[in-house]
Amino acid sequence: MTFNGWFQIALFGAVVLALVKPLGGYMTRVFTGERTLLSPLVEPVERGLYRFAGIDRDQEQHWLAYAGAMLLFHAFGFLVLYALLRVQDLLPFNPAGQAAVAPDLAFNIAASFVTNTNWQSYGGETTLSYLSQMLGLTHQNFLSAATGIALSIALVRGFSRASAKTVGSFWVDLTRTTLYLLLPLCIVYTLFLVSQGIPQTLGPYLDVTTLEGGRQTLALGPVASQVAIKMLGTNGGGFFNANAAHPFENPTALSNFVQMVSIFAIGAALTNVFGRMVGDDRQGWAILGAMGALFLTGIAVVYAAESAGSPVLNALHLSGGNMEGKEVRFGIVASALFAVVTTAASCGAVNAMHDSFTALGGMIPLINMELGEVIVGGVGAGLYGMLVFVIVTIFVAGLMVGRTPEYLGKKIEGREVKMAMLAILCLPLMMLGFTALATVVAAGLAGPANAGPHGFSEILYAYTSAAANNGSAFGGLTANTAFYNTTLAIGMLFGRFFVIVPALAIAGSLAAKKTLPASAGTFPTHGGLFVGLLVGVILIVGGLTFFPALALGPIVEHLAGAAGQTFGTGG
Repeated sequence: MTFNGWFQIALFGAVVLALVKPLGGYMTRVFTGERTLLSPLVEPVERGLYRFAGIDRDQEQHWLAYAGAMLLFHAFGFLVLYALLRVQDLLPFNPAGQAAVAPDLAFNIAASFVTNTNWQSYGGETTLSYLSQMLGLTHQNFLSAATGIALSIALVRGFSRASAKTVGSFWVDLTRTTLYLLLPLCIVYTLFLVSQGIPQTLGPYLDVTTLEGGRQTLALGPVASQVAIKMLGTNGGGFFNANAAHPFENPTALSNFVQMVSIFAIGAALTNVFGRMVGDDRQGWAILGAMGALFLTGIAVVYAAESAGSPVLNALHLSGGNMEGKEVRFGIVASALFAVVTTAASCGAVNAMHDSFTALGGMIPLINMELGEVIVGGVGAGLYGMLVFVIVTIFVAGLMVGRTPEYLGKKIEGREVKMAMLAILCLPLMMLGFTALATVVAAGLAGPANAGPHGFSEILYAYTSAAANNGSAFGGLTANTAFYNTTLAIGMLFGRFFVIVPALAIAGSLAAKKTLPASAGTFPTHGGLFVGLLVGVILIVGGLTFFPALALGPIVEHLAGAAGQTFGTGG
């Protein structure tokens, strides 16, 4: 570890923090219906869309109606995307002549992009046409990201309203998120990425002669526009198979830094939106403080582990840090930081291969996802995931110290706690349940490229990434099979919607409650004590749930490596 490395990490943190208040203030004005700088340009488009769809923007929805609209919207999007992939060979903008996508893979891709997971069992440049990338994937990148943000705002309204029957309108929240936030930012962002050397073209792939005289085909396409929303919307699906390690997706050190910042920008700023909308900025900073503590711990471990390198090679005096699977132009620190950022948020884009990290270095991205990706998290998903843990923390605090279990003047009762636990327990059911299945059936054991604990980690990482809606992978797993495509898709769908619906139920329940004035029994939720308790609850829940699985994978791999034991290839 070096001073330069820690300076890069500190600079990243400082830029993200500097964006929290201005971006949070802008989003608050958007979601409270106030005029913004873009209103003269965007509002006529917004009104026109409502008229076309027959939506009354002043008509709000009960949480059940909000959830129903969201589910129907995504069911339709799933079917459209699946159909597009199945017939892409018959459609235009397919200069490479890509064939129709196989049924099981199309099912997996449709589930992946509708749920904001963007898991990829395929190579983008060898599988999908330009039309599928644009109309299918990039389009869903916008809508799935907008849905996450809309649902977090609905939950915030639950805390900020009193004796209310509605939590907003899904159609209005979705439209405003797309028109006022994601689309304008992505237009500017795309132009920046093009200036860094990322292609944005509908031209065909290029055949070129290399310096050695050989022939090589360079895959091109409308890359910059997809990269912009995949990062800003924490989607993560790469236009190319190598994702952000590909020079056409991430060509420079500046593009790498800006991409990392963009992954965190909206998720971090939403904590400020929360504080503003509930009338107490300190509440938002407290939540961001808990996220920050977990993030800094994670990056410290990964940076230290990757700088130390493999214990096997260290014993032979052959290691100066682990550079396997990393781009030389980014190095250890930028690769370690990117890995923690992309798994702390539900992004999944990678600029290094996590499968080649050390055992401890690869364990932290795995833990980030297992905790529910509440460390900033996906746009919107991180905030409502953290607020679910806040409810559990308040309940635990009430049991421990005899304080009234209330938060922001809302009494936390059995219904809220049950819904919170339902949302929390859904993820380990998918992650651990499918991992257990894959390790005992032939179709699952055929996937990992490595034997021993690392092969187990490859399977565990895949189902954890799917259920957490992350999308990154230990690349050694061969996942483009009917078994993995189907089971991973199921994990993605349950991991997304079986968390969202309980969160909306909590929003509806809280919105209907009266706001109680603070009393001597009210537990303060804006100081260091609450932040520490919240972090502790998250770690305890995660530790009790996932430590046995981690002990079978990265922990035993690290201990075996320290003892000089290695494992071969094969399932």
